[in-house]
Amino acid sequence: MTTPPGIADIHAAAARLSGLTVETPLIESQELNRRFGGRILFKPETLQRTGSFKFRGAYNKLSSLSEAERSRGVVAFSSGNHAQGVAASAAMFGVKAVIAMPADAPDMKIANVRKLGAEVVPFDRFKDDRMTVVRPYLDKGMALVPPFDDPAIIAGQGTIGLELMRQAKALGVSLDAVVIPCGGGGLTSGISVAVKDASPGTAIWAVEPEHFDDTRRSLAAGARVSNEPGHSSICDAILTAEPGVITFEINRRNLTGAIAVSDQATAQAMRDAMAHLKLVVEPGGCVALAALSSGEIELSARCVAVVLSGGNVDFGTYAEIMGAA
Repeated sequence: MTTPPGIADIHAAAARLSGLTVETPLIESQELNRRFGGRILFKPETLQRTGSFKFRGAYNKLSSLSEAERSRGVVAFSSGNHAQGVAASAAMFGVKAVIAMPADAPDMKIANVRKLGAEVVPFDRFKDDRMTVVRPYLDKGMALVPPFDDPAIIAGQGTIGLELMRQAKALGVSLDAVVIPCGGGGLTSGISVAVKDASPGTAIWAVEPEHFDDTRRSLAAGARVSNEPGHSSICDAILTAEPGVITFEINRRNLTGAIAVSDQATAQAMRDAMAHLKLVVEPGGCVALAALSSGEIELSARCVAVVLSGGNVDFGTYAEIMGAA
């Protein structure tokens, strides 16, 4: 297994990203504080470049490549947010990007990737093997930019943790817990390294969609397990088959636990984000807020940070979810 990144790698990523990323603020709602009985601080990566946290890891990965490697172009697979992060990063370096995207990915995300100048190769997420789809491009010498299971990607996402802890300190608060959306585990693992370095006693919770809770079940099993087929979820951005090798190695050490939330709870969290934070958050980006209602996290008189990981949702889908009973 490749060596997992440490805090020095995250600081190096922060230096590379300086001036390029948005330092997303910490915001709160008195109504949500009242409802949950604690102080809830939200980190809205919905305001990040390309609309999600994914730009951080993608740019850091491209920065870690040699000029010769970048000159041959980069290839990735993604349902949308990582795709946009890679496409934007490749455009900034002036190199070609090819992104394999599920044919059922949101139209807005596919369109955004093309607007950023990348070539989109559609595939069937239920039938096709992603590595088989991108293999011809790898054989041409293009560099793979993985969505989560890569030290440079994880370190880039970990810069959120550096910001979070610095901002909490500026507010004069100690974080009892940090709650993070989880797909393949790159975001949770990267943030956990930074948070645990600054505050070893802070609890770290991962949150996944119901039936796509591979990290939760892997933690219980003590080994990586895959999701069972035949399920669907509105949380398209974080539907992964199983945890990454590197990400799980970090998460099994740093996570307090993982929580699975229903689509119904996620939809309600999206309504709460709109009503009380005035933010449009995509389903996968809102699962950590949904987890606050699960009863699994102690909130009373606690200070808890919640990461809202992305806001890339088309109007039609958003309106349908927001209008659902």
